[in-house]
Amino acid sequence: MARMLQLTWSGLFPRKARPGQTLLDPSVTRMRVGLLDIDSYLHVNNGTYLQMMDVARNNQIADLGLFPVARQKGWAPVVAASTMKYRRSLQPFDRFEITTRILGWDERVFYMEQVFTRGDALYARGWVASRFLDRKGNRISPYDVVRDALGEDLASPELPADVAAWARAVDVSPRPVS
Repeated sequence: MARMLQLTWSGLFPRKARPGQTLLDPSVTRMRVGLLDIDSYLHVNNGTYLQMMDVARNNQIADLGLFPVARQKGWAPVVAASTMKYRRSLQPFDRFEITTRILGWDERVFYMEQVFTRGDALYARGWVASRFLDRKGNRISPYDVVRDALGEDLASPELPADVAAWARAVDVSPRPVS
C-alpha cells in the first residue's frame, strides 16, 4: 500500500526535470526498504519490486520533463510486458538505488532496463516494455513521443540481442506484415 501511495505521489507531484537529461541518460531513484515492503520471509516481496519500478519510471519521466506534455496531451504510461531476475534479497531498512535506462524503441514500445543495486552489488534486474496510451486507450507511437514530447529526432539504438529475443518471446516487438 505504501508504494502505491508513493507511485500516486510521484505522478501527481513529480520531481523537477533534470536540465540536460536526454532520453538515453540513466535516471536514478534512491529508496529504502520499509516494513510494508517485506513479506513473511522478511525480504522485499517480488510484487513490491514491480511497484518500486513503477515509481522509478515515473521519476524518469519527470527527469525528462515529460509530465507536463503528457498531461496536456492526455497520455498515460503503461507497461506492456516485464520480466525480472532476482540475485539478492533486499532486507528491511536497506538503502538501494534503481537505475532506469531506455535501451531502445520501435513503433510499439519503449524497451527499458531497471537495475536494483546497493553499492556495487546487483540485487535485481528487470526489463520492461512500456508505452503511452491516450485518453481513449489508443497507443501513442514511441516515435511520436520522442519527436512531439521531447522535441528530438532520434533513431533508436539497436536493442541488445537478449532484449530483442525477449521482446519477440513476449510478443511486444513489431509483428511482420502479412
